[in-house]
Amino acid sequence: MIRYLSKRMIHSVVTVFIVSFLIFALLRLMPTTGYFTRNDYERLSATQREMYLEEIGVKGNVVINYGKFVVNTFKGDLGDSITVSPGTPVASIISEKAGYSISFGLAGVFLSVIMGIVLGTLMAQYKNTVIDMIGTFYVVFVRSVPNLIYLFMIQIFVTDWLGLPTQFVETDARTWFLPVLSIAVVSSANYAIWIRRFMVDEKSKDYVRFNTSKGISDTRNFYGHIFRNAITPIAQRIPVEILLTIAGFLVVENLYGIPGMGRLLVTAIQRQDNNLVQVLVLIFSVLGVVGIMLGDILMTLIDPRIKLSKEA
Repeated sequence: MIRYLSKRMIHSVVTVFIVSFLIFALLRLMPTTGYFTRNDYERLSATQREMYLEEIGVKGNVVINYGKFVVNTFKGDLGDSITVSPGTPVASIISEKAGYSISFGLAGVFLSVIMGIVLGTLMAQYKNTVIDMIGTFYVVFVRSVPNLIYLFMIQIFVTDWLGLPTQFVETDARTWFLPVLSIAVVSSANYAIWIRRFMVDEKSKDYVRFNTSKGISDTRNFYGHIFRNAITPIAQRIPVEILLTIAGFLVVENLYGIPGMGRLLVTAIQRQDNNLVQVLVLIFSVLGVVGIMLGDILMTLIDPRIKLSKEA
């Protein structure tokens, strides 16, 4: 297991470096106005602007400049915001926004896992019944309709029924409900269809018939054996969902006015704050890679029969 994790760690680090280099290089192909405030851009001459761009590593050898960026990152120097909050350290801005994304992300993923597992289990247990048909319609609708459409539907109908506000207010606990529900709806459909598929596959295996022949009840067979084996592949995906949702759910945060990392990224792109965009995308990439590795580890904790080795 240690050998496997060591190899995965090396692969993960290499992946992060490749992704971060591509982001670093591609951002330098964008218009350079995003590295200046409007006043500075108009005040400085063309020569002065070129000198400034060379100083911050936008101009010049991209490999050398990337090396400087990596060194500064390990030192904790992520640079300053240019247009979103001029002169403010990027690390400070992100730390202020991260708390909102973490809170909503964890709540949303927790609810989505519960919703998805319950729905998927019912669909598998009552296959080809009305329950299965309703669940299938829900999954197909969520996965085929653009996010904004059903998120607006949630806003309209739930607000009318419950009288809840549609914009997030930090001091009003009621404003948490709609964003968390919106996050859960998106992911729960995926969990539901995966659980149903894996449980239906498990129900057709020989060990189920063997257990039945031994006199084990259908309920014990279903929840004690089939469910446990079907949940294992889902567990691998949960850490990825948690970390990526924490990184910021772009649509939900912008729709409900949540000042999280997802909304911050959209703002940074709109205002061409390339320093901020660069760091945020790097963080999201790292979270994705870490989530995949944590998923592998979680699988072994749920099912000890799975071994993280070369043979596995």
